[in-house]
Amino acid sequence: MEILSARVLLRPRDPAATLAFYRDQLDLAIAREYPGGVVFFAGSTLIEVAAHLAADTAVEPTTALWLQVRDADATEADLRAAAVPITRSARTEPWGLRELHATDPDGRTLIFVEIPADHPLRVDQRPAP
Repeated sequence: MEILSARVLLRPRDPAATLAFYRDQLDLAIAREYPGGVVFFAGSTLIEVAAHLAADTAVEPTTALWLQVRDADATEADLRAAAVPITRSARTEPWGLRELHATDPDGRTLIFVEIPADHPLRVDQRPAP
């Protein structure tokens, strides 16, 4: 199998509210629009708000979007200014990442993650030659 591209597909209960959330509150750039949906840029992935599909009847508590940001504290300030519901303020996790939790209009968890400069995800772990 060869995967050429991928995106997260959201089937909102209230398409207008979900569209406004990702477009206006998170201020994501639009990749494309089509009748019944909008696709947003989200780093190296795409988030599609598909209003033309039947809504998810319930968002599973395990469903979340992991979104890397440069600065978790600045992101928290921006989200609060945009009236995004924050469920957990930015803090450093035991695994070294700074994480901030918020929710979208469907109750889906958004985890905004800052990877500190000294974290192993940023440091070359190969032995020196």
